[in-house]
Amino acid sequence: MKDINWQDYSLETQAIRAGHRRTQEDEHSLPIFATSSYVFGSAEEAWLRFTGQEPGNIYSRFTNPTVNAFQERLALMEKGERCLAFASGMAAIMAVGMGLLKAGDHVVCSRGVFGNTVMMFQNYFSKFGVETDFVDLTDPVAWEAAIKPNTCFLFLETPSNPLTEIADIKLLADIAHRHGCLLIVDNCFCTPALQKPLELGADIVVHSATKYIDGQGRCVGGAVVASEEIIEKHIYPYLRTGGATMSPFNAWVFVSGLETLGIRMKAHCESAQALSLWLEQQPGVAKVHYPGLASHPQHELAKRQQSYFGGIVSFELTGGKEHAWKLIDATQMVSITANLGDVKTTITHPATTTHGRLTPEARLAAGIKDGLVRVSVGLENIEDIKNDLARGLLL
Repeated sequence: MKDINWQDYSLETQAIRAGHRRTQEDEHSLPIFATSSYVFGSAEEAWLRFTGQEPGNIYSRFTNPTVNAFQERLALMEKGERCLAFASGMAAIMAVGMGLLKAGDHVVCSRGVFGNTVMMFQNYFSKFGVETDFVDLTDPVAWEAAIKPNTCFLFLETPSNPLTEIADIKLLADIAHRHGCLLIVDNCFCTPALQKPLELGADIVVHSATKYIDGQGRCVGGAVVASEEIIEKHIYPYLRTGGATMSPFNAWVFVSGLETLGIRMKAHCESAQALSLWLEQQPGVAKVHYPGLASHPQHELAKRQQSYFGGIVSFELTGGKEHAWKLIDATQMVSITANLGDVKTTITHPATTTHGRLTPEARLAAGIKDGLVRVSVGLENIEDIKNDLARGLLL
């Protein structure tokens, strides 16, 4: 196979071609290397590989050709130097924390992150002497005020889950670096097809590949993209030891997902824009949260920072939880599930699902009201999606 520098190609081409090193079988599609271990040519070769003096596969807990292809492809698409794949998005966040943090460190985190991310910092890293302060995603003054001499990194999702608030990545990167901290961005909602945080100054990008990267709700996985130095010094040693490994089959599925990521994300965004405009006109809808709306407080920032506005729409109903549950239960086609990023439209009630383990006070601080409904807009006909939601909009 020709040795090609894929950095010279566009994201769409990288998503289809990069990372696949054709074997002696001359296959056109990436194979699944379903093997736990690899055979060495000699005892000396085994020694050289285990000691890192010679490149090559060692053990599939941390080296596998199918997983490597996914890692290389996603790193290129994110404009990063290196990517590591993990068993889930939460495993990727755990790896970042375990790799970078030590007892006595401090983290500043957005309130508008996935509920399990809050639990990770609040309930688990705290056991080991790591303190976390949560701040408003869109308030740079609060971010800077929360930084302490022992702050290791700032962590955020943009757009946020589920309110689709937008953080100014470049501004927060400047703040973090001024204080000697790293900026970590969860790019799950946008993917590199819509947003590249590393180009805006972020140091690390994390992904739940389970969402848009897969795109069809088939597999669970995660990824971390950063510089070679950060990955090799901090993240790779944890993966090699901790074993939160992505399976070759899942990596193969995610590679296939990347191939259509660009066109899928554009279609998700177009339908989400249309749905949000329609929801603004519907009775019983108090507020619609979508960055593509002129009414969204960070609409102009989203236009500068993202190429499109994303596939997630959330909205608040006037009748609170009762109305939200009524609407959800009235749907016939839309899937009632907390997953997102699927070609199938999904709907959930964040206050009792994704953010249900937070205290009522924490939910309120994060803006998660009882009448809030989140829709991950799929690729069905947009009129069918509207008609399905319309069944339960009226009280």
